[in-house]
Parts: sequence; structure tokens; C-alpha cells
Amino acid sequence: MTDASFRFTHAVTRQPAASITSGLRAVDTGTPDLAVMQAHHAAYVAALRATGATVIELPPLSAFPDSVFVEDTALCLPQGAVIMRPGAPSRLGEAAEMAPTLEDLYTTVRRIERHESFIEGGDILVTGREVLVGRSARTNAAGIAELAAIVADWGHSLREVFTPPGVLHFKTDCSLMDADTVLSTDRLAASGCFAGYRVIAVAEGEEASANAIRFNDAVLFPAGFPRTRDRLVDAGYAVTEIGNSECAKLDGGMSCLSLRFTPG
Repeated sequence: MTDASFRFTHAVTRQPAASITSGLRAVDTGTPDLAVMQAHHAAYVAALRATGATVIELPPLSAFPDSVFVEDTALCLPQGAVIMRPGAPSRLGEAAEMAPTLEDLYTTVRRIERHESFIEGGDILVTGREVLVGRSARTNAAGIAELAAIVADWGHSLREVFTPPGVLHFKTDCSLMDADTVLSTDRLAASGCFAGYRVIAVAEGEEASANAIRFNDAVLFPAGFPRTRDRLVDAGYAVTEIGNSECAKLDGGMSCLSLRFTPG
């Protein structure tokens, strides 16, 4: 996979709906401000487009308050897309809404189908050498096993890892910086799941900055975490800071807001 893990031609986003104020949250830290979120989202889309990518902006889905977080609905690989089966019952319909868009872009689209299977894209980190999937409250062993069989058909190796207790998604605590480098919290890296990778640790107290995305030559990074930002800049990455205060109230971050891929 190498550079294919962070170099893409396309991204899909979805505009936030007014109903997002009713979105799921692990801890209530306040109601998101829709206007601020829309401004942050526009900056996010602009940053993706600035890398040269084609960005498909889907309209809001008022029936699904969390639908701005499109990453959970699918896994997009060079060989095809896989429609997920979200672990939050209120989000199951979001995956079905995403399917037609991906079917227009990909020749091959598979699905997680078993009733007992649950898996969300926020628990999946595609690196230059493997697909890491964290078991969590939203992703279970059956979902991981079903995905493993699909990606094996496409020549990918999948490894199951574990999301730290109290952390919503595996990628809440990590993100890919390049094919062999991961940005991670200390609590996740301590599990040993990134053995063999170069790990850049987020600064103490800035754990919420672990969810960033490498997209072509840019790292899209949540604003407000200067020490971690400086670590990335010192490591040679081009960092674009984007406001994330409102998405954070719904446990959302940079990766949650897009599907990133080169259609196959």
C-alpha cells in the first residue's frame, strides 16, 4: 500500500444537519453551535481541495444527527469499498445512505452484512503495510472477522487490536502520518500495537489532537494543540490547523469528517 495509505484523488464529506445538536456523545460537554460547525466544516473541505483532491460534498441528512461523520459508514481501499455496519443503532441508516455514492465511484462495493456484526470506520487505521482494526464499543469481533475476509480477497493483511477503555474509537487516539509513522497517545502506544512503526507522541494534556489526517502533502490537524502541532512540524510535516471545537462535543475529529480514497 505504501503511499496509497495517504495519497488520494477523492474525498467524500457530508454537510452537517441542523439536527446535529442531538448527536451522540459519550460525555455532555455542551450543545454544538451549528453555525460554528458549518464554518469549520467549510474550512475542512477547502483544506482537502487545496491538496488537489476532488471533494464530493453530500447534502445534510436531518434524519441522522451524526451523519456528518461519514468515515464510520465505509472503508475505502484502492481495490474497492466496504459498507460498514455501525455499532450505534441510530447510525445504521447512514451506511445505507452512503452506498449509492460509493457505487457510483467504485466498480467493486462489498458490505458487512451479518446481523451480529458491528464495525465503524473510526476503528480502522490503514497503514502502509496492514489494516489495523480496534475492537471497541462500536466494533465487535464478528464485524472484524467479516471485514478480514473481505480485505483478504484484495490482498490486505488485517490485524485486530484493542481500543483503550473509555475511548470511543481506535482512531480517537491515533492517526497515520505516513506509511510507517503514526501519531498516537501514550495510552494507546503503551499497548504495543504500533511495534515496528515510528511513533510521534502527542503532548501530555493534548490527547484530543491524536485524531488528525494525512491527506496527500498536508496534515489536517485540530486547532488548539500547539505542542503537538510543533512536534509534527519539527518532524517535517506540513500542518493545516482547522477548528474542531463543535465536532469535539460529539466525540468527532479530523478523520471522522471524510472518506478518503482513490477509486478503483
